[in-house]
Amino acid sequence: MSATPLSDPALANPEHLPRRMAVVVFLAFALAYFFSALVRAITATLSPTLTTEFSLSAQDLGLLAGGYFLGFSLTQLPLGRWLDQHGPKKVILAFLTFAVLGCLAFSWAESFHGLLAARVLCGMGVSACLMAPLTGYRRWFDASTQLRTNSWMLMTGSLGMLAATLPVQWLMPIWGWRALFVMLGVMIAIAMLLITLLVPAWQKATPAADSPQTPYDDDGSYREIWRSAYFWRMTPIGFFSYGGMVAIQTLWAGPWMTQVAGWTAAEAASGLFLINLAMLMTFWAWGMITPGLARRGIPVERLIAWGLPLSFGVIGALVWMGPSVGAGAAVGMALLCVTSTFVALAQPAVGMAFPSHLAGRALSAYNLVIFAGIFVVQWGIGLLVDAGRGLGLANAQAYQVALACFGLSSVASWAFFMLKKPAQRR
Repeated sequence: MSATPLSDPALANPEHLPRRMAVVVFLAFALAYFFSALVRAITATLSPTLTTEFSLSAQDLGLLAGGYFLGFSLTQLPLGRWLDQHGPKKVILAFLTFAVLGCLAFSWAESFHGLLAARVLCGMGVSACLMAPLTGYRRWFDASTQLRTNSWMLMTGSLGMLAATLPVQWLMPIWGWRALFVMLGVMIAIAMLLITLLVPAWQKATPAADSPQTPYDDDGSYREIWRSAYFWRMTPIGFFSYGGMVAIQTLWAGPWMTQVAGWTAAEAASGLFLINLAMLMTFWAWGMITPGLARRGIPVERLIAWGLPLSFGVIGALVWMGPSVGAGAAVGMALLCVTSTFVALAQPAVGMAFPSHLAGRALSAYNLVIFAGIFVVQWGIGLLVDAGRGLGLANAQAYQVALACFGLSSVASWAFFMLKKPAQRR
């Protein structure tokens, strides 16, 4: 990762960070995002244990995992205003305090409702862990570096999800899930200390010269975001395809392996490890190639248009094969998640579509779309599975129907993206 070269003072942006400081800031934010992703994904590994201990249905399990994303979504609009006003450092530190409390509350919970409330609090607490750094990167790095750092932040998230699989499975017999959440709270507190020491102070931005606003016009509203045709063009794929990718990666990939393919909990943990390793490598690769693609003038929109349909083919194959996928269940789910990563390029593109004084609001508004989609897809798949069982379908068939419904929604969102008249980013 590198910031804009500063060898030519005439070309350098004075707000861009020197290379060494840019790396340090990235690593401090990445550590916090690592733990937020671990908290997000750990329910997939713990689902057999929690299902047994609290007698959870598929609907309960989907709601429990989705509670994280519900809490996350509730904060996004105020978060965007606070990021633009107060900067990423102050905001992320304030939010992570609630994440620590949420981890402790989860470890003390004695009922499903206690678990759900703690998950909502965790989601609210870590909701700034990606938006805060992306808001800072919008000002501190150049455009191609922003694409790279976004991909590598997502790579760090995949590393956190990787840690939520086999390592958690190994530690469960030793510590138990309650002690794991206490340790997560401690680790998040350490990340907060590093951010306090390493991330620079924030100077409030003023609107760009080509913006219709003046520094005194910016009332903190989302008016320019909601009026953007580009934002709305990217919204359905963010909701269904991006949201669905995360919903499957962080929850339903595990039950698909156990309930459809017949894997044991330990085998499913190994499968989740494979899936998250594949995602880590994919986001690393995106970080390596996106700056070059940007220099060659290949737009994000073209990559999404060409690449996202690959995921539809994988969904169709998984639905068609059902239980017969057997030992290939993890590979199939990994392919589904990897081929869906094209849509992850939409997030930094939306951030760069607006001037820097609106970056926090633009990114948070789009993140709200994504995480609302995660919540809907996670809970919706659970509802469809329970409904299918209620109609007399076999367990595996109920999962196949639910995945097919998700696939059709993703195809429709891509069709909207393709048919929507291309618009300027602002």
